[in-house]
Amino acid sequence: MCLVILLAIFLGIYRFITQSSSISGASHQTTTSGTVFINRTAPAGIIDNNDFICATLDWWPPQKCDYGSCSWGTASLLNLDLTNPILLNAIQAFSPLKIRLGGTLQDKVIYESERTQQSCAHFVKNDSELFSFSHGCLPISRWDQLNLFFKQTGDVIIFGLNALSGKIIDSHGLATGAWDSTNAESFIRYTVNKGYQIHGWELGNELSGNGIGARITADQYASDINHLQNIVQNIYGGSKVKPLVLAPGGFFDPNWFKTFINKASKSLQVVTHHIYNLGPGSDEHLIDKILNPSVLSGESKTLSSLQSILKHSTTSAVAWVGESGGAYNSGRNLVTNAFVFSFWYLDQLGMAASYDTKTYCRQTLVGGNYGLLNTNTFVPNPDYYSALLWHRLMGNNVLSTSFSGQAKLRAYAHCSKKRQGITLLLINLENSTTVQVLVSTIASSSNTSNSQQKYQNPRTNFTTTSHIEREEYHLMAANGDLHSQTILLNGKVLMVDSSGVIPTLEPVFKRVSYPITVAPYSVVFVVIPNINVSAC
Repeated sequence: MCLVILLAIFLGIYRFITQSSSISGASHQTTTSGTVFINRTAPAGIIDNNDFICATLDWWPPQKCDYGSCSWGTASLLNLDLTNPILLNAIQAFSPLKIRLGGTLQDKVIYESERTQQSCAHFVKNDSELFSFSHGCLPISRWDQLNLFFKQTGDVIIFGLNALSGKIIDSHGLATGAWDSTNAESFIRYTVNKGYQIHGWELGNELSGNGIGARITADQYASDINHLQNIVQNIYGGSKVKPLVLAPGGFFDPNWFKTFINKASKSLQVVTHHIYNLGPGSDEHLIDKILNPSVLSGESKTLSSLQSILKHSTTSAVAWVGESGGAYNSGRNLVTNAFVFSFWYLDQLGMAASYDTKTYCRQTLVGGNYGLLNTNTFVPNPDYYSALLWHRLMGNNVLSTSFSGQAKLRAYAHCSKKRQGITLLLINLENSTTVQVLVSTIASSSNTSNSQQKYQNPRTNFTTTSHIEREEYHLMAANGDLHSQTILLNGKVLMVDSSGVIPTLEPVFKRVSYPITVAPYSVVFVVIPNINVSAC
């Protein structure tokens, strides 16, 4: 009997200690509320139909190393394993995925010709050469293999051409002279004769403004792009649908871009620019930048400036982000290929779309430390699933959106894709604060942030039918570790099966009348079927 009493006392003490511990731990967790306001009258932007999401494939060979790390493996266009079932399934899941073929070494690529008798040389590491590599060659046989793969996976292909062909580069990096299009023209003719479908031809990589390694003046670049347009019109003359002409694929310089756009206004269909706004991959403070709203918002200046230049020019060209890896020089392992990067990536997608950017190309699909897929295994990294959810849920029309509340919560909204209603993207950058979010389609007043009480029951366009439910997709890191490369969807691990099949992305359902709960360090997509928004 004494033993039983002692055991009961022990269990009581244990329960008290564990409950106290739990309460103590919970004291560090807080809950706050806020309201997402959505302008329902007109779209803030319109993204490309069905293929806003884009990813890149690059030319870098295994010898490409940064900060002592060689992260490219066999992810080059020249050696990528096109038979891998995970790669095949990962691309096909988008139906279609837009893929941009290009990168730094594209301006050192020679295209093998059917008439060429000499061997097709590989890129060779040479620090005395521009970009630290020799010229390399794309064999005809490899181009044939790639196009068979693209046809199998149903991709939309953008090909980056060598813009430095025929130019002389002086000691200051200025590339002078007209573009020698001979090799490129032969390559385009071969592509057309084989029936290969190319959505667009882009000229050059990071040669605008001050350039990276080399630069071309805006006047000369415009002349070169006018020449490319003439080639495309000539070769595709009998085709009902002609490919796009894109340029310059470089970093934004307002004066350079304005001059270039005005002088190439009739030849351009797409103006492409690159984004690496987080600095070098070696930066130890990358995560701090990713979680800093002011850093995230900084890119809006570029997006807004380019939008304004296009609006006030005579061109009908549209804006794309042609390449964006966040952190340059191949990114940073366990940051740009981990869960935390979805905060940056999804925020970039939402922000770019709100400035009428039509397409956003992620560097990379595979390769470096910022691939959507693991460089060695092709297993999806967290951002792959973030991109896939965006692709499936976010429609063409972008809705002007703002958040009123104390939390570091980023909010974006689109008309839902191929169905009625809207889809919200909510990003919680707080590490210990859960946000209860209400939704209103009534514009907020100028002093809304000063009075939280008035938002307890914001007026919305929800129907009052109590049984109507919304879809929610909650994304979190495994074990709450921002460095994790394992992502949870609604609490379940997302992973490919033994056959390389991409998992289904299933929502949870909640009543539309309930607030949306956004946990700390999480991302939520919310599909609301019963909001009446005229912009949709």
